[in-house]
Amino acid sequence: MSQATLQRVQATDLYDELEQEGRQHRGSGFALMFLYSADRLSEMKDAVRGYVEQLSASGAQVREDAATRTLAVTLPGYSLDAAHYEALLLKQLLEEQRLGEPRITLAALTEPPASSVIKQMAEATRLSTSSDIYIYTEQESERGRGRILIVDQDASVREFLHIRLAMQGYETLQAADGLEALDLIAKWEPDLMITELNLHGIDGLPFIHHIQQLAVKHPPKIVVLTEKRVEQTISQCFESGVDDYVTKPFSPVELDARIRRCLQ
Repeated sequence: MSQATLQRVQATDLYDELEQEGRQHRGSGFALMFLYSADRLSEMKDAVRGYVEQLSASGAQVREDAATRTLAVTLPGYSLDAAHYEALLLKQLLEEQRLGEPRITLAALTEPPASSVIKQMAEATRLSTSSDIYIYTEQESERGRGRILIVDQDASVREFLHIRLAMQGYETLQAADGLEALDLIAKWEPDLMITELNLHGIDGLPFIHHIQQLAVKHPPKIVVLTEKRVEQTISQCFESGVDDYVTKPFSPVELDARIRRCLQ
C-alpha cells in the first residue's frame, strides 16, 4: 500500500472515530475544533497538545489528519461559547509563538454530523483564506438550504466554495466557463449563482445579460466574485441586475453573510 493510500485510509478511520465519539456524547455537548497551518505543523501540534493537556475537559484529545495536515481537537461537554473561548486563546497562543496564522473551524453540536461532513470541515479549514474562526452551527448542519451554482475557471476556488457551502447545507454544482453555466442554469435552476467575470467562452456583462434572458421560472440571484475592481464595471453589473459584488481576495465569512442576505 502506498503512503498516500495509507494516509487516506487513516483519514477515513479518523473521521469515523470522530463521528462515533460525537455520538457517545449526544445530548451532553461535544465540541470539535479543526486547526491548519501551511507550515510548522509539527511545532503547532506540540503547542496544541500542550494547551489541551491543561484543559479541565475530561477526554479532550488531539488527533492529526496527515492527508490534509489538519489537527482535530475534541472537547466533550463543551458548549459553543466555552469552545469558542478556548479557540480564541489557542489561536492567540499560536500567534504569540510565531507558528503562522492558524485557520480554525469550530463546531459544538448536540447532534453530531456524519463523518463525511466532519471531513468537509477539515478540508474547509485547510482551504480557508481567512484568519477568522469559522463557527459551524447546528442550524448550518441542516440540509436543503438552497441550490448554488459556482462558476469560476479556477478549480481551487470552485472546490473551496463547494466544500464551504456544502458544509453549511447548500446543494452545489460547478461550472468552469460561461457556456457550461448557462446550460446548468436552464437544466438545474439554481437559487443563486456565484460567478467570476473572467470566464472562457462568454464572460463579463454579456454573460450576465444571457442569464437574464434564459427561459427559467425564477432566474437565480447573482453574486459576482471577481478580481475586477473597476468602478464602471461594478456599476454596470448592478445596473444589469447583479445582486451583490465581491472582489478577490475575499473574506469567506463576509461572503457567507452576503449569500444569506441574497437568499432571504
